[in-house]
Amino acid sequence: MMKGTRKLLIASAVASALAAPAAALAQATPAPAPAEKAKSPVPGLDEVLEATGITVNGYIDATYSYLNGNGAFTSGSPNRVFDDQHSSFQLNQAAITIAKQPAEGFGGLVNLTAGTDANVIAPFPTNPGASSNFDVTQAFAQYAHGPLTVIAGKYVTLAGAEVINPTQDVNISRSILFGFAIPFTHTGARATYAVNDKVSLIGGINNGWDDLQDTNTQKTGEVGVALTPIKAVTINLTDYFGTEQVGGLTKAPPSGARNLVDLVAAWTATDKLTLTFNYDYGTQDNASAFTTNAASKAKWWGFALYGTYQFNDEWRLSVRGEKFDDDNGYRTGVAQRWSEATATVSYLAGKHFEMRGEIRDDWSNQSSFVSANGSSNSKHQASAAVEAIYKF
Repeated sequence: MMKGTRKLLIASAVASALAAPAAALAQATPAPAPAEKAKSPVPGLDEVLEATGITVNGYIDATYSYLNGNGAFTSGSPNRVFDDQHSSFQLNQAAITIAKQPAEGFGGLVNLTAGTDANVIAPFPTNPGASSNFDVTQAFAQYAHGPLTVIAGKYVTLAGAEVINPTQDVNISRSILFGFAIPFTHTGARATYAVNDKVSLIGGINNGWDDLQDTNTQKTGEVGVALTPIKAVTINLTDYFGTEQVGGLTKAPPSGARNLVDLVAAWTATDKLTLTFNYDYGTQDNASAFTTNAASKAKWWGFALYGTYQFNDEWRLSVRGEKFDDDNGYRTGVAQRWSEATATVSYLAGKHFEMRGEIRDDWSNQSSFVSANGSSNSKHQASAAVEAIYKF
């Protein structure tokens, strides 16, 4: 072998020996990770709301309901609260609530409702006769300090087992008591004092029943107590008292003392079964011109029983039975004793969506229900409904 060739082979071998560790090191060393995407300097809406303590939530509630009557009594008064159409699809409510309610200090809440239900719950003077399909259902300022919370503005009533917000109810149709025994909202001031974790006391003064502007110079008072004697039981007792216009939401009729006592008791019997009882007793003085038997003091009372069984995370059955005594005809325009029974099945598809189906039967001791075509009257009325609720 020539001397030059030998030197070339030796140089090649040395180069290979030096390259092998470098290649091994290159294989053992991972490739550098790609640079992280820079975060946007502009915070998202959810981050802004969380930082400020503001909450925003709402829902859309739509139904199809069928009623075998025309939705009215022989007196002309409606015999249902919201679902008073013979056969109709309805956007009942599209609502949003914006609130900042800190445990200490000042805050507030605004609750806006659009849809056909808004025409029913709208207060005087926008009701009666309003068809705007919009209502400022609640709007109040709040101050909290320790066990004391004070609100001032417009807010929902303390009375009743059911509420305007359908996501907090378990049936599609509202009860007789919700529509005919109690008010919807009040405008005034309310204070709540939490004595301890078992007792809260409530007191307030307002313009009256469903009055944005007072219909007289007197005010209506409210007092209540909320009890939780044991974890599974809650009891709420409320009394509304004051001078109200006898004939409804107008300044024209005479006035007289009105009083309402409302009791709601709920028992969580098991992790699946909840039982609720609601009782109402009301009176109105100077009511002779607005009663069917010229009674000077009109009286109405009733009770409702609820049973709710949660089979699993998706399925729930809710039943309701109630009786309402309007012997003077002051609340319905017919001197009658009216009862109803309702069964509602709910499918909770997830956190944000719920479907409900319901059947209901109403009956009275008088032929007070008007037929769909208005040609006859009956002691019975039946209905069926389907409801879709989206919550956000």
